[in-house]
Amino acid sequence: MNFLNSKSDTHWRKRVTLALLITTAIVSGSLPVTEAQRTTTARLNEDQRVLHVLNRLGFGARPGDIERVKAIGLEQYINQQLSPDKINDEVANAKLKNLSTLNMSTAELYEKFPQPGQLLRQLERRGELPAGLAAARDNRTQVQAAAPALAGDAKTGNASAMNGNPNSATTRQVDAAAANNPAANGNPMDNEKYRQALREYYAQNGLQLPQRITAELQASRILRAVYSERQLQEVMDDFWTNHFNVFAGKGADRWLLTAYDRDTIRPNAMGKFSDLLLATAQSPAMLFYLDNFQSVNPNAPTGPGYFGNQRPGAQRNPLAQLLHGGAQNRPSPRMTNDPRQQRPQQQARRGINENYARELMELHTLGVDGGYTQKDVQEVARCFTGWTIFAPRGGAAAAQAMANSPRADMLRENAGRFFFNPRVHDDGEKIVLGHKIPAGGGFKDGLLVLDILSHQPATAKFIATKLVRHFVSDTPPPQLVDRVAATFLKSNGDIRETLRAIFFSPEFNAPEAYRAKVKRPFELAISAIRTLGGETNGGPGLHQWIARMGEPLYGFQTPNGYSDAAESWVNTGGLLERLNFGLTLASNRIPGTRVDLKRYLDSNNSAVPDKSKMMERFLSLIVAGDMSSRTKATLLKQMDDQTALVVPAALPARPNMNDPAQGEMMAQRPGRQQQLARVDANITDPVTRMVGLILGSPEFQRQ
Repeated sequence: MNFLNSKSDTHWRKRVTLALLITTAIVSGSLPVTEAQRTTTARLNEDQRVLHVLNRLGFGARPGDIERVKAIGLEQYINQQLSPDKINDEVANAKLKNLSTLNMSTAELYEKFPQPGQLLRQLERRGELPAGLAAARDNRTQVQAAAPALAGDAKTGNASAMNGNPNSATTRQVDAAAANNPAANGNPMDNEKYRQALREYYAQNGLQLPQRITAELQASRILRAVYSERQLQEVMDDFWTNHFNVFAGKGADRWLLTAYDRDTIRPNAMGKFSDLLLATAQSPAMLFYLDNFQSVNPNAPTGPGYFGNQRPGAQRNPLAQLLHGGAQNRPSPRMTNDPRQQRPQQQARRGINENYARELMELHTLGVDGGYTQKDVQEVARCFTGWTIFAPRGGAAAAQAMANSPRADMLRENAGRFFFNPRVHDDGEKIVLGHKIPAGGGFKDGLLVLDILSHQPATAKFIATKLVRHFVSDTPPPQLVDRVAATFLKSNGDIRETLRAIFFSPEFNAPEAYRAKVKRPFELAISAIRTLGGETNGGPGLHQWIARMGEPLYGFQTPNGYSDAAESWVNTGGLLERLNFGLTLASNRIPGTRVDLKRYLDSNNSAVPDKSKMMERFLSLIVAGDMSSRTKATLLKQMDDQTALVVPAALPARPNMNDPAQGEMMAQRPGRQQQLARVDANITDPVTRMVGLILGSPEFQRQ
């Protein structure tokens, strides 16, 4: 652990001991027994029932929430959460006002947030690249070319960093090598000249860096989870975002994900599953991520049509190449790192791509044991040929190709939108799961497939199992799954009614379900801020900690999304990071996030508060008073230690989102900004120590 200095080995061992205690408690399947929990084998008391609902239908209780829910009634609160459109959410909406990208169209994002490298290439092709910027770029490129071996190592290390492992040994070795080899990052003077030239060009032309798009989307997720009164809406947005996962690091998806959250997931998260499924199928973000936007009938006839010659394998006209992204839009190498993605259909030549068809059945609807065959995958893939994206890499280059045409503005305005191209659709007869899809159906072929899949009993069971696992237990009770699946089918896939069947079930309200789930890093961070009544701007300072604990938002590469099961999150290293997060939050060392702990102390307390009273006060606030004697003894022992705890100081600031040069380097070396040297911080304040340790306790890790 490079964030600990040589003088803090003792504290390191003590925190490892506490992390091991947490690991043991969580892995054992149940927390150490507390006095309050001895009664839960028979029933949950009213406060526990309310806390259980606030934890599962939302991101935890804020100060006063338990009393507020008790006042309106638990059943009434659940019904309110099931109808989020009727809940006033002014506070959360106000927090989002400064996130300007959330309301921009994809075409606007392409125009205003160009990637520096791509922008420079376009300027050069048009003969508009400023001489000073061209010279600075060329000098920097020549110096960087002097270290090809190191660059190769960096690419290897980036895979682990983008998967939420910025502290991996490989990444640290790459960073150390880069730090010791100035050639890897260019001569400092050349880099500065390049940065300055880029800054000037971006500023003069009103442009900003594309990394800001992702940063604001991540911030919006954090802010809504912390401040929204529509807590179940946010939980379901999180659930479906993982179910229909899209990785922000793949090509154009950085620009496409804003619309994906705003127009696809969020409006349909509590509606009909069939509507949500259709919205994801037509989403440019999903079409790009799983390569369906370039899936075409290999036998499509040649001749004039949409954007000229469409026959796969033939030389396509330049405009057609630009509209479809050109050679750059082959399946991303990142996707082939996962064995699930190494499948025969992934080829450089254009033709039918089976990625979306397979994941549609395996991950989105039927499940891996849903009864489909490889032939079904092939037939479904044929049905979705021609479901593509208008100018998937942006309209600027395409518009330039026909600058004198009245269609140029149309290209800019519609870049990144879904459209169906009948010229490249396989219009023959198909058979999917025994259902005949007649020839000549065109766009309707895909609609029929989605209708078939959304009404399959296997889909009902698969979705019911995932929802029960999320809301009840890592081991979904079979009888509850069957009842929830039946509700799903009977209600024609109504998500609200399906959730209602879970929330009012005996299994959901059973004592065994109370604190039976381990919080994912996102859930942990949000619940910690909420339980302390904290404030945050949702910025990179907080998101870096969520990523450091293993869950960067939109950072999961493969289509299955982040796991809901404890086994994916429970290990000593990961839980030690959770301890560090709790201490860092309590000590106000996360930029843009603040908690005021003193307001929870008796104003009559002396300068040195009574340790026992202080512990009881914060146990009541953070874990509703439930803590095992074993955990409590460990915390008291930590408190008795008069030496300071050593925790990482605030992570270094991320590169300025408005500085194109810094952002470009960040994009080239993802995760590296978290590896820079930082100064450790000593925590001597007893209140801060107490709260940080309680946040890291086994009891708070569960919900």
